[in-house]
Amino acid sequence: MNIKQYLDSTYLKTASQAGISEEENSLVVKNAIQEAIDEEFKLIMIRPEYVSLAKEMIVNANSALLVGTVIDFPEGTSSIETKIKEANEAVENGADDLDFVCNYEAFKNGDISLVKEEILIGTQIGLANNKTVKWIIEAAALSDKEIIQLSALIKNVVISNFKEDDYTSVFVKSSTGFYQTENNLPNGATVHSIIIMLENASPLSVKAAGGVRSYEDAVEMISLGVKRIGTSAAKTIADGKNTSNQY
Repeated sequence: MNIKQYLDSTYLKTASQAGISEEENSLVVKNAIQEAIDEEFKLIMIRPEYVSLAKEMIVNANSALLVGTVIDFPEGTSSIETKIKEANEAVENGADDLDFVCNYEAFKNGDISLVKEEILIGTQIGLANNKTVKWIIEAAALSDKEIIQLSALIKNVVISNFKEDDYTSVFVKSSTGFYQTENNLPNGATVHSIIIMLENASPLSVKAAGGVRSYEDAVEMISLGVKRIGTSAAKTIADGKNTSNQY
C-alpha cells in the first residue's frame, strides 16, 4: 500500500525544544518541507511562523503538497479570542489545514459551553475560507468515557451548524504528539483510542497522531478507517522502517 497520501509529515518543535539555535531550527523546517515535497506526502505540518515559507517553496516546486499548522498549540487552554487571532493569521499566510488544540482541560472541568463555542467559531473560520479543520482532543489525557463524549460533542456541533458537504473537511485528531506519557507509550494513536474516536466522531473523519511508529502501524490505522496520519517520521514509516519518535 502506498501510504504517502495519508501522511501529514510533521515538525513542530521550537528551537529550545530541539536544543538548537533558531537558525538551525529554521533549516530543519526547510529540510522537512523539501522532503515532503520530494516524497509527495499529503501535507507538511509546521508551526505558524513557517507557513509562508512552506507556501513559497511549494509554489516554486509546482507541488501539490498541502500546508497545515497548529492553533493554540500544544496546551489548548488559551481564550477563544486567541484561537481566532491565530486561525485568521494562519488563513492569511496560506495554510490549508488548521489543527486546533481543543480546550480539553475545560471539557474535563465541565465547561462544555466554552468548548462548544470554540469548536463552532474555529470551524466557521476554517470552512468559510475553504480550509480543513482538525480538533485535537489529546486522547492520552482523557478517559475512554471522555474520549467518547468529546468526540461526540465535536461531531454534534458540526452536524448542528454546518452542511453535510462540510463534514469531510472536519476531523477529530488524537494528539498533539507533545503530551507526556509514562514509559514513552503512544500518546494518542493507540488502536483502542482510535476505534473509540472512529465510532463516536463519525461522520467526521479521524486523524491518528502521537504513536504511529511503523509502516505496519500506519496500515493498521488506515484499515481501521483513519483518513490522515500525523508523524514526525513520515519518510521512515513510508520506507517501511520503524521509528522511536514520540510524535
